[in-house]
Amino acid sequence: MRMIKAGLVAALALGGLLACTNVASAQDAKEKKGATVERQLERMTKELSLTDAQKPKVKAVLEETAKKRQEATSPTREDRRALMDEQNKKLKEILTPDQYEKWQKFQAENRGGKKGEGKKKRDAKTE
Repeated sequence: MRMIKAGLVAALALGGLLACTNVASAQDAKEKKGATVERQLERMTKELSLTDAQKPKVKAVLEETAKKRQEATSPTREDRRALMDEQNKKLKEILTPDQYEKWQKFQAENRGGKKGEGKKKRDAKTE
């Protein structure tokens, strides 16, 4: 009888630990999503030399895009493209022509430049 009680207590303790781990993981994932806008803004500030006046405007655009992306339940490729086009249109109004050109090049490099090359880049990283 004692063995059964000890096993039951151990199982409950293990279940409690697993439940806490899942909650912590969900919170970490949520924090990482929020930090994505901050990281992207930091990277854009560095790469494009954003001015202090541009930073809050760019951040607002990035946050708006992130919110719309999160609200989309199962976005298609066209939906994601439309979001990026809308974001780029707004950024073009904020950035200087030189900054916007750099931004376009930066995006192309991250995508791999041409269709399909982004996938090749990702596959090369996993090898």
